[in-house]
Amino acid sequence: MFARMFDDAPQNEWHDVERVIREDFGGKSPEEVFGVSYTNKPGSGIIETKARASASVAQVHWARLADGREVAIKVQKREIASQVGWDLWAFKVVMKVYTYWFDLPLYSLVPYITERLMLETDFVNEANNAEQMAGLVASEPRLNGRVYIPKVYRDLSSSRVMTTEWIEGVRLWDKAALTAPWQGGYGKGSPGAKGTPLSSPSLTTLSNGDLKPDRSGEWRGRNGKGGLGLSLKQVMTTMVDLFSAQMFLWGVVHCDPHPGNIFIRRQPNGQPELVLIDHGLYVSMTPTFRHQYCQFWKAIMTFDNASLNEITSSWGVKAPDLFASATLMRPYDGGDNSTRDRITKDLKGKTAAERHYEVQERLRQGIRDVLSEEENFPRELLFIGRNMRIVQGNNQFLGSPVNRIKMTGWWASRSLVDSKDLSWRERWRYGLLGSKIRQFLGWGGGMEDDLEMQMRFLAKDQFGVELQHGVFDG
Repeated sequence: MFARMFDDAPQNEWHDVERVIREDFGGKSPEEVFGVSYTNKPGSGIIETKARASASVAQVHWARLADGREVAIKVQKREIASQVGWDLWAFKVVMKVYTYWFDLPLYSLVPYITERLMLETDFVNEANNAEQMAGLVASEPRLNGRVYIPKVYRDLSSSRVMTTEWIEGVRLWDKAALTAPWQGGYGKGSPGAKGTPLSSPSLTTLSNGDLKPDRSGEWRGRNGKGGLGLSLKQVMTTMVDLFSAQMFLWGVVHCDPHPGNIFIRRQPNGQPELVLIDHGLYVSMTPTFRHQYCQFWKAIMTFDNASLNEITSSWGVKAPDLFASATLMRPYDGGDNSTRDRITKDLKGKTAAERHYEVQERLRQGIRDVLSEEENFPRELLFIGRNMRIVQGNNQFLGSPVNRIKMTGWWASRSLVDSKDLSWRERWRYGLLGSKIRQFLGWGGGMEDDLEMQMRFLAKDQFGVELQHGVFDG
């Protein structure tokens, strides 16, 4: 089901693909651009004219270049340029109607949303994002070796064609292949793990149908029932760590992390390696906003309602508990519940139809409160929320193996200490640098223990409740 949802959109015919390539490469044919041959010409590469994956914007073809490199050639569909324009026009009309008819301040968000979506059709932008993310991952010891970003071949790319290294891996939706016992041999990884070159069998060993080699036999075993033998908890831990670092440490966020854009490979040490593809939809956060977002999450985790109100007020949000609930994607129980009370009050004694209407009106007012000062509302939150919702869905699909909310909160708090653009005084003010010093001196358990203690103290002191270990599950 997931494969059809993400990778099986209708494909364009090869002549349409060839036309895009010719238009973007000065009239050169695919044979000339990629050095391939349709007739197995000696010294040339090969290419599949049937796409391996097809989505709404582009489709991906496998090829092996003359030098042996296997590549993924992502070609934008010819009709997208005009289709996106009409789709975004329809989106603007709908948002205009909602703004006028329901008195909701939504239309002011349209320019930013359309700008981000249009950038998805610019593959030069996507290549820039991919290379930037590869550099950030490589510079972070907590992620380097756990996350992999495919190489982009700029000389074979354009604004509508992007060529990257081919990735062999298991898609996130294939739980059986992720967890089935490993049959690839001790001390070996799955094909391509850690960027190792793929084996290149001769053409005579390939099947008559597909040109791309099938390497699943290297790790699925003779009966074909083997898998990567990985822990879903380790897989999701890597995913949450990656996207938390993007939000809180770097301020560069991939906003489309659905299962079709994530491959999993097994490293020789038996640990998972997450491969992230499709870097078209990104948002960037200013250092000031990124620090605020870190503080916002820390305030949620520690029930620091004063800080929560201060931060959300600076964003023009008048319903902090509602906004916190929307961020957590579950009710936030640390606030004063004023929004919930405002929504549900005066419902007693009314008919079902009256209650339904009243709740809708209160919810609309809640949206107005969140967007009460449109000029101050950070537009990036729209796409950051999209990222978090998809990651939540990924976690739920895998059976919720990790405490996503707690992990996200820890990353937010740690990033206030690790951020290189904060002064020592600011790091100390956030109350976390002292934890690292005490941990280094052996005087305490460190920042996570301090946060846990602070959460439990505030919950007991302000609300009279004892926090259980699963309070922030999600």
